[in-house]
Parts: sequence; structure tokens; C-alpha cells
Amino acid sequence: MVKHLILWQLRDELTDSEKQTVKAEIKAGLEGLAGKIPGLVEIHVQTDCLPTSNADLLLDSTFTDAAALQGYSVHPDHLAVANGKVRPNTKSRTCMDFEV
Repeated sequence: MVKHLILWQLRDELTDSEKQTVKAEIKAGLEGLAGKIPGLVEIHVQTDCLPTSNADLLLDSTFTDAAALQGYSVHPDHLAVANGKVRPNTKSRTCMDFEV
């Protein structure tokens, strides 16, 4: 199994209201990929952070293996969410992939 974790910071120019909307859209889009991508075992997006956090969203996903993670990265359904909701609204991304 392979874990794929990402932390994002949203763009500074978004209002608090816009940030809440964007978070909900990203969560719905990414979690909506469950059952659509071969090898994707679990996918969760955390949007509620404590004030001590310096990230706005966390993606926690699990894949059967590294090949499944690679397939996810280029899958059209994933790219639609990444290019339509995530990339236009985020200023930073930190990723860690590892075997479990």
C-alpha cells in the first residue's frame, strides 16, 4: 500500500467566505473520486483546522501500490478536479508519498 498526503495553503486574496466555498468544492471533488480510479483504496480531505495550523487542507489517500498512484496522477477525473478547483485556488502544496 502507498500513502499519498498533501497539504495545501489557499491563495491569500480569497475572502474567508470564498475559502470556505473552495474548501468544500475541493473536498467534494477529490472525495468524489472514490470508486472511479483503479487502485485508489481510500481518499479523505480534511478542511477543519485548528488555529495553530499553517495549512488549509489535507488530502489523505491510500493506493494499492506506486503504479496506482501514478495512474491517479494522470487520470482524467483527477485532473479535472486538480486543474479546475485545486490549482487555481492554492498558493502552496507539500506532498509526501510512502509505503505502508
